Amino acid sequence: MSADGPARREEEFEQAFIASERQERIRSGKVACALVMVLMPAGIILDLFVYPGRVLEFFQLRLLCSVLAGAWWALHKTSFGQRHYQLLGIPIAILPAFFISWMIAVTEGPASPYYAGLILILLAVNAIVHWTTGESLLALAVLHLFYFVACSPWPIAQEKGIFFNNVYFLVLTGIIVVTGNYLYNQLHFREFVLRFELGQNRRALEATNQKLVELDRIKSRFFANISHELRTPLTLLLTPLQSLIQERGSASEPEVRQLLLMMQSNGMRLLKLINDLLDLVRLESGKMEINAEPVEVNRLLHGVVNAVKKTAEDRAIRLEAMADPTITTVVTDGDKLERILLNLLFNALKFTPAGGMVQVTAARDKSELVLEISDTGTGISQEQLPFIFDRFWQADNSSQRKNQGVGIGLALVKELVEIQGGKVAVTSEVGEGTQFSIRLPYQELEHRSSDRPEETDSSARIDLALVSTDVNAGADKWLENLNRQAELYPSLSLLRETIRPVETSIRSGQPRVLIADDEPDMLKYLKSQLSLNFQVIEAVDGQQAIEKASQFLPDVIVCDMMMPEKSGLEVCREIRARTSTQSVPLLMLTARADEETKLAVLSAGANDFITKPFSTTELRVRLKNLVDTFHLQQQLARQNQILEATIEQLKETEVQLVHTEKLASLGRMSAGLIHEINNPLNYAKTGLYILRKMIESPGQEEKADSLEVLQDVQEGFDRIDRIVSDLRTFTHPNVTQIEKIPVTEVVISALRLLSHEWQNRVRIEKEIPKDQIIWANRNQITQVLVNLLQNALYTLEKKRTFETAATIWIRGVQEYSDSLVIVRDNGEGISPENLPKIFDPFFTSKEVGEGMGLGLSICYRIMQQHGGCIEVQSEFGLYSEFTLRFPQTPKCFTAA
Repeated sequence: MSADGPARREEEFEQAFIASERQERIRSGKVACALVMVLMPAGIILDLFVYPGRVLEFFQLRLLCSVLAGAWWALHKTSFGQRHYQLLGIPIAILPAFFISWMIAVTEGPASPYYAGLILILLAVNAIVHWTTGESLLALAVLHLFYFVACSPWPIAQEKGIFFNNVYFLVLTGIIVVTGNYLYNQLHFREFVLRFELGQNRRALEATNQKLVELDRIKSRFFANISHELRTPLTLLLTPLQSLIQERGSASEPEVRQLLLMMQSNGMRLLKLINDLLDLVRLESGKMEINAEPVEVNRLLHGVVNAVKKTAEDRAIRLEAMADPTITTVVTDGDKLERILLNLLFNALKFTPAGGMVQVTAARDKSELVLEISDTGTGISQEQLPFIFDRFWQADNSSQRKNQGVGIGLALVKELVEIQGGKVAVTSEVGEGTQFSIRLPYQELEHRSSDRPEETDSSARIDLALVSTDVNAGADKWLENLNRQAELYPSLSLLRETIRPVETSIRSGQPRVLIADDEPDMLKYLKSQLSLNFQVIEAVDGQQAIEKASQFLPDVIVCDMMMPEKSGLEVCREIRARTSTQSVPLLMLTARADEETKLAVLSAGANDFITKPFSTTELRVRLKNLVDTFHLQQQLARQNQILEATIEQLKETEVQLVHTEKLASLGRMSAGLIHEINNPLNYAKTGLYILRKMIESPGQEEKADSLEVLQDVQEGFDRIDRIVSDLRTFTHPNVTQIEKIPVTEVVISALRLLSHEWQNRVRIEKEIPKDQIIWANRNQITQVLVNLLQNALYTLEKKRTFETAATIWIRGVQEYSDSLVIVRDNGEGISPENLPKIFDPFFTSKEVGEGMGLGLSICYRIMQQHGGCIEVQSEFGLYSEFTLRFPQTPKCFTAA
């Protein structure tokens, strides 16, 4: 919409309002002038009773007022009055008010009863003229001024009561008039707005309706043109097809003949659909003609029944036809009657299950021919009955519907019946069946006009259509017979073609493809095109496709989107939901090419889709790509399983190596631990011996000594308890428990385990905040510190000379997001070439037999599992420093 659209609409509204107001004001002005012209002279009656002495004088004034009002009325009709209509309003009230005020002035002034005339003028302004608020106030002021001027020559003080009374009522009436005009103008404006919008909407609706009529006409012309254009190439396709089938069909290979028959069948179905669309267009445009001719009803009825008998037998449905023997030959449109019966019969067969019955009867009811087609099928619900004759309406519009069709058969039946002056009715009960009743005018052959030429009986048209397939016959006759043949191709498949195929075994060697389609011809075609490269498994509905996918586990699935039982989208979702089939590639076939359908197909889990019509070469290539990708995914899955098993084995091996390294550490510590345990045990043994001696010679001095000895024994046992507790913690199997650990405790525990190695040899300096804690596994962090301390002691032992004493520094540092534990020694350090490799498994710079090279690698893995890291800084010959960096908050523990 352009930016000046609202402005143009507002301008249009203003112009329309001004035009309406001008017309209304001129009309009301003329009425007001006419009232003044009539009522002012009529006031002489009042003069005769009130002021009889002034009748002649007042009559002259009244006539003068009427003449002036007449002139003012005439002014409304001039071009000046049309342009300046607003200027003509107020004088209409001022003119009689002036003359009435004159009469008041020359009579009794304030006591004159003629002040009521001024009130009448105000009421007339409110009832007839409907001025604006400003105009009403101006007129009110002028009238009050006239009254004051008329009363001024008289002694108002003597008549102040009457004067005040008159002024009071004049003012009160004026207020009512102004308020009434204001409210009226508001309502009038709102009414005009509504009328204006209504008019615009009406014009818009008329324009839209005209466009719709034009679009409908264009649509009908388009359908007629496109259907006609489709019939020409379709006829050129069916003609050589019939020639091939008649001349070479018996000599052709079975596969070729089957393809030819399939092409002919679907070509006939397409021709019937085109003919139906053309008939609908003719009916809509009123160009359908009635070709009345003599028709033998009984023969026509049995001919139609014989034509559909094969379809009924295939579906195991009993078909009966009964005609009243009193009905002979009637005059009607045989072609249209034949199409009506065929459409209703095929519709009845479509919805009647095997074992049911379809019955056709013909009878006469006074002046009507009554045809009834009844079945024992599924029936139609009462809610759907009003819509069954609507064009393109179907009882089941879902993508899982079992029956084909586009919803024009019954609509065509209704219009073909009504164009002949008949009517069609339907009754149905769900689960019981349906009955269609057709009533046509009954006109016997002898009742025709004598001036019409004799016509031949056309009741045998079905037989002609069945047998006359000679393409060498006359072009018009052959085309007529071709169209009749198309009517006999139903939109329902033969029952034997819809039976679910059952595969008992599948040969190996080729990839398997599952084809799911409810259209037998499409299923046959796809099987014939894919059977050379695939093992084909067939399914005729969505439920069977799901069952066979789970049973045979195909390499690829080709699935139609619209199928009975379950749609292609539902099939896709269920296949993806099942573990056994969730990775099987699926290609969707769909006749819809819109973006919404494509997104729905892909969202449901389809790997690919292809729209009809499609190239079989493209289909093969797409299927090959999907199968190759599926096989690669299967190989990758198998490789992943092998890798996962290998990783599990590596994890188990790593756990064993960690355990081995821990045992090796215990082995290295064993001599010192034995020494540490023996010392307190010797103290205890000696103390017990002394206590025994003291007991034998008790005394006060011996009692004090015994307490001291007991204290020594207690300290010895406490020392043994701490050593055993540290050993138990170090070897505890729980490696996944994360807890809050004070750094001081874990450092003291590690030093205690190695006390025999560093005491009297290495100086230990600790600088750890008392409140520093870490979230860790106590056992594993103890192992990390033991490994780092053992490495530090080893490097200090290798370094023979020191500028200062051999020292190990252990510091704790609290950072904003991390908690650090730093272990530093002044040993020989790490050489630059070894520094990048020290955390690699099995790397060691020690002599053979002195270590496996797993200590620092295990430390690295343990810190990773805790969500932290280990860092190293070293300068060869001077120092080594390892930093353990722990997160401040606990992390989810990841087992190795």
